[in-house]
Amino acid sequence: MSTTPTDTDITTGAGTAVNPLLAPTGLPAFDAVKPEHVAPALEAAIARHDAVVQAVIKGGDRGFDAVCRVMEQAEAELSDLWATVSHLHSVADTPELRAAHAAALERLIGYSSAVAQNPDLYAAYAAVDPSALGPTERRLVDLSLRNFKLGGVALPPAERERFAALQVELGRLQTAYSSAVLDATEAWVEHVTDEALLAGVPEADKAMLASLAAARNLDGWAVTLHQPSVRAILTYADNRDLRARVYRAYGTRASDQGLKPETLDNSERMGAILALRREAAALLGFTDPVDLSLATKMARSGAEVVDFLRDLARRARQPALADKAQLEAFARDTLGIDALEPWDNGYVAEKLRQALHSIDDQKIKAYFPLPRVLDGLLALLRDVFGITLTEEEGTRVWHKDVRYYTLSRDGVPFAGLYMDLFARTGKKGGAWMAVCRARLKRQDGTQLPVAYLNCNFAPPAGGKPSLLSHGDVLTLLHEMGHCLHHVLSEVDYPSISGVTGFEWDAVELPSQLLENFAWDRQVLRSMSGHVDTGEPLPDALFDAMLGAQRFQAALALLRQVEFALFDLQMHLDAGITDAAGIQALLERVRAEVAVLTPPEWHRFAHAFTHIFAGGYAAGYYSYLWAERLSLDGFGKFLEGDRAAAGEAFRAQVLAVGSSRPALDSYIAFRGREPENDALLKRYGLAA
Repeated sequence: MSTTPTDTDITTGAGTAVNPLLAPTGLPAFDAVKPEHVAPALEAAIARHDAVVQAVIKGGDRGFDAVCRVMEQAEAELSDLWATVSHLHSVADTPELRAAHAAALERLIGYSSAVAQNPDLYAAYAAVDPSALGPTERRLVDLSLRNFKLGGVALPPAERERFAALQVELGRLQTAYSSAVLDATEAWVEHVTDEALLAGVPEADKAMLASLAAARNLDGWAVTLHQPSVRAILTYADNRDLRARVYRAYGTRASDQGLKPETLDNSERMGAILALRREAAALLGFTDPVDLSLATKMARSGAEVVDFLRDLARRARQPALADKAQLEAFARDTLGIDALEPWDNGYVAEKLRQALHSIDDQKIKAYFPLPRVLDGLLALLRDVFGITLTEEEGTRVWHKDVRYYTLSRDGVPFAGLYMDLFARTGKKGGAWMAVCRARLKRQDGTQLPVAYLNCNFAPPAGGKPSLLSHGDVLTLLHEMGHCLHHVLSEVDYPSISGVTGFEWDAVELPSQLLENFAWDRQVLRSMSGHVDTGEPLPDALFDAMLGAQRFQAALALLRQVEFALFDLQMHLDAGITDAAGIQALLERVRAEVAVLTPPEWHRFAHAFTHIFAGGYAAGYYSYLWAERLSLDGFGKFLEGDRAAAGEAFRAQVLAVGSSRPALDSYIAFRGREPENDALLKRYGLAA
């Protein structure tokens, strides 16, 4: 696999110039991309794509190769370019790149909507004879026709034009929402010069806070609203006032209660996004955005999902109330906190967890230096899936900490993987996988798939490597599961390969299944090695971790149910039109299912990027839905030979992508439909 594209003279439409975004082969030249490259490159790529569309429409051949295969390649070329721009916007953002990205996104959405609504192109796909095709090709045609209809192609001209305008405006608003959250996260920092204020915070986390200060040319420590910093303070800081300040700043980001509400408040954007989603769903003939969302998911109706969530809430409520009472009693009797406030919950829970299970997160972290974790991860991939990862030197990347790997099976390279694991300024929070290149069969050979694996771990500090919590190990495995879903695809058509086109409420199956290995004694020992001694995780410590696995589990489950039910109800209820209505609904959902509630001024929805700016709108329930699949599916790995189970999962789920329905793939792997028993057992709710 080529690791770097070759600079080539490319006609961009604005003259002949070297534009790294238009390099025809190899991997992106990330270090050469500048904001000014984005617009001309996109225009050139759109021109190329449109030429293919026109050729397909005007050509007389309605065979699969002349229509679908040609369009797959054209779509891949446009997607490859945009994947580079979108990725840089996520991991190396600047004001200039953000502006270029926003303008280009609006242009791309407008063009893509026009293609999706092109009746002549739709007619070309509809004319492909399915009787002459194999099952994979028939599936591609079927899903393409469905997506055309979801793109508005069957609408009358005026409504089709309105639908296209809605998509452009939605893209603009969602980008603005996400940017406001990022800006609000970056805007708040507390400069600490008195170390006593950080009493209780572990040395490793203090070193991380010191590095954040140094990056801002400050002495002492800097507390920010990025996750590693927030988690360190809310979990460990003895200073209750500091916890309260961080909690409030984090919980009011991008809202009327936060910093710079005149520019960063997402209130109006939220109402506008909901209104546009409802209008778009109605134009397509769906009852509401949930009805539209489920057209591409495994679940059959909104009612089925609501029943699933409420059943979990019903089962979890009494155990969660017991968890809450235990927290309150421990806070009062042991820590002297008479009235438990939301900024106390994480702190008290950690103290209680240590008291009950002798769990010390910092002690655990010492056993998970990142290099050792990565070694263990590579061993797991080799032993279970037969995959070898080889780091490639000299690959052009966007930051010095990024690593690039070639993936091989039986000595044959089949994919590539970028890892970007540390938090930093200009990188969005959280953890995610994204597609860099899709698998595609070209005339000159097969383009191999390439994925991005992104996390926000605390960077190395104090002369020691980054130390991961067990939760961080779970996160790394989770995102690697998504990456495997993409790179292990054997489908040569990008629109139905890997994660693309896979039912959204099942797409978390590979990621959550891989997480389960973090609770396996042998695997976890292989991923561990004490930062000072190299000693693997002791059995006694693992047993304590295993005993603590269900600690506060009912509360954690209710929190996920709360988010999912809020998302569904918000998209189901046409009467919710503004931020006040959204907040009122959230409070009603909490009254129904939650046992821990935040203060009145808390503004969770204003930074809920998963549903307002991500791919989980009317689909956040997918995490719990897929967790059921993953826990049930992991049972196969516990029942016999793991390598055999890994091969079955690879062949029956990962390799086939969305070339068949996800439920069919699951049954082919597991031998039956999914069951709920393992999910209920995980949360201690089994009947």
